[in-house]
Amino acid sequence: MLIYTLPIIAAIIGWVTNFLAIKMLFHPRKKIDLFFFSIQGIFPKRQEVLAERLGKMVSKELFSFDDIKDRFTSTSTAQEINKVLDEKLEDFIEVKLKSAMPMLAMFLNKDARAKIKYTLHQEFQNILPDILNKYSEKLERDIDIEKIVSKKVSAFSSDKLEQILFSIMKKEFKFIEILGGILGFLIGIIQLLIIQLQ
Repeated sequence: MLIYTLPIIAAIIGWVTNFLAIKMLFHPRKKIDLFFFSIQGIFPKRQEVLAERLGKMVSKELFSFDDIKDRFTSTSTAQEINKVLDEKLEDFIEVKLKSAMPMLAMFLNKDARAKIKYTLHQEFQNILPDILNKYSEKLERDIDIEKIVSKKVSAFSSDKLEQILFSIMKKEFKFIEILGGILGFLIGIIQLLIIQLQ
């Protein structure tokens, strides 16, 4: 009769094995020397390598300065900049210029103010691409995305790293545990059938 519990036992073994395998991704946090070999969780052991690879992936695949340049020069950004520029020029000519140079403002009629605004607007439009390109190039020189990400991930405590990875992959880890139980149960049934056929 005890033989019929084989699938249950195999399911428990499968689940426990996968549960321990997931735990051993993060534990033990510190290296433990055991005679001729040592054990340590995979992520704590390879955190520096993980940080380096993640930094490269983020800087090349997820966040590049080419994307920033494209965003700067996109039609929607140009429209937003034009809107802000119109508002600022309007405020400069109608408010600040009158306040700073009241005598000059007295001689500027509506047409003259419109021409000044148009001329300044066109000049800004001409120099804006150069400004944006130089600014994005400066950002690229000053900000090393790969280095920043790598440094941040390297600085994570083992607890923090485990917390982050579990928050991202909680469902996947749980699925692996359950799958271990299911596979163990199926293997137990196969073993039971083999025993009964003998």
